[in-house]
Amino acid sequence: MTPRGFAGRAEFQRLVADTLAWAAGQGCRELHAWDASFVDWPLSDAEVLAALAAWAGHGRQLHLLALQYEDLARRHPRFVRWRRDHAHCVTARAVAADVRLDAAPPSLLLAAGRDGMLGLRLFDRHLWRGELSAEPAQRLQDLAWFDALAQRSSESFAPTTLGL
Repeated sequence: MTPRGFAGRAEFQRLVADTLAWAAGQGCRELHAWDASFVDWPLSDAEVLAALAAWAGHGRQLHLLALQYEDLARRHPRFVRWRRDHAHCVTARAVAADVRLDAAPPSLLLAAGRDGMLGLRLFDRHLWRGELSAEPAQRLQDLAWFDALAQRSSESFAPTTLGL
């Protein structure tokens, strides 16, 4: 599959849902997702939650990386509930405030399955332009970037909150 460009917020959200459904069907062991806050992702949509529920299982891991999760918690309560119920397969980390993000894409979703891989990248949040790609070299580059950023992050977005 050659990289396919897209434009528009609705198209980005549809491709997030499609990529997650593809990951569930492919039995992807790991998903990597980056966004400053994930508020523009369709994480509370029934279709997305169904895809995540179908994907979640033994040995699966969703790696979330963000600047903060407070906005996500307010905007996507259904996802927060899903995250609590599937805490065994979700790692959520927040990037340290002093990290420079000049080269960071606004959003990134990576999945690798039996029949290939998909990388969804948003390049411009104002015009909602990006691309969907199945290029192995691009995925390796994106994973290296994600890993480098994750190393400068700390655990965040706990599945439950303890009260006194």
